[in-house]
Amino acid sequence: MTAGEHASTSALNVTGTVAADISRTIPVVSLANGRVVGVHARLGDYVRKGQLLLEVQSTDISGAFDQYLKASNDERLANTQLERAKLLYDRGALSKSQLDIVENSELDAKTDLVAAEQQLRVLGVDKTNPSAAVKIYSPATGVIISQNVTDASAAGVSLSGSSTAFTIADLSHVWVICDVYENDLATLRLGQSAEIHLNAYPGRTLKGTVSDIGAVLDPSIRTAKVRIQVENPSMLMRIGMFASVVLYGQRPEMHASLPATAILHLQDRDWVFAPAGDNQFRRIQVRTGMTLPNGQQEILAGLQPGQQVVAQALSVQNSVAQR
Repeated sequence: MTAGEHASTSALNVTGTVAADISRTIPVVSLANGRVVGVHARLGDYVRKGQLLLEVQSTDISGAFDQYLKASNDERLANTQLERAKLLYDRGALSKSQLDIVENSELDAKTDLVAAEQQLRVLGVDKTNPSAAVKIYSPATGVIISQNVTDASAAGVSLSGSSTAFTIADLSHVWVICDVYENDLATLRLGQSAEIHLNAYPGRTLKGTVSDIGAVLDPSIRTAKVRIQVENPSMLMRIGMFASVVLYGQRPEMHASLPATAILHLQDRDWVFAPAGDNQFRRIQVRTGMTLPNGQQEILAGLQPGQQVVAQALSVQNSVAQR
């Protein structure tokens, strides 16, 4: 029989793990120094933007509020002095240069007041109802993937402008990070399609695209990190999950195809028999690919389309063994 022809794209099988999309992770920042007195969320929780996460008791609040009160009093006094200076100027009892000095003083006092109010807003303090504790709210909706504060923090652990109290990630898009050997890197391109299979959901296939090919190889195992962007709207993929990935090439390649009966699996290798004249046969090692419809098998290497092979490889092998 004659080997057939089958068009397919190249496929590279690799493994990887699910990771958060760094561009969609947000650290929770406490701009106030002090003791953590209340933790209202935990690692793994799904939180919404504006949700209370923790409370920090801070002396920064009293200092900022004291500065605000002083600035408010100074501005009120400067405003009173300005009104008096304007009255004296209108009556000719005050020169224009002296009025300008008073006006500049009032402007400086107003600027200091605005700065003091802004400092309270940055700390999350209501100037009309100050509290001894700063309330830290979630800056975004997502899942808490990192937590560095616990209930024990209320016993006296201090936060000094820490950006790592919590890390929140939007997991509607995730990464699958794969290790690819340097010999296979030439087959990869940005935007290349990928199929992801998870151990947790056998039989389910997810789609992704290659978004980054690492520029640095691991010197010990000679692999590069390849990043695959995957949509995860139903939150099936969780951080740390193991994934099997098939990376498909962008251009179709022509390969031979044979009936499965023409292929002999022997000693962990695949073989076919080709006529060699005078009722003789030559055994050829091949590398098989995917299983095709109608009992056909893809041949990736060792045989070209149009070559003659024996349709029943097992029968030939049995005949050879009996001789």
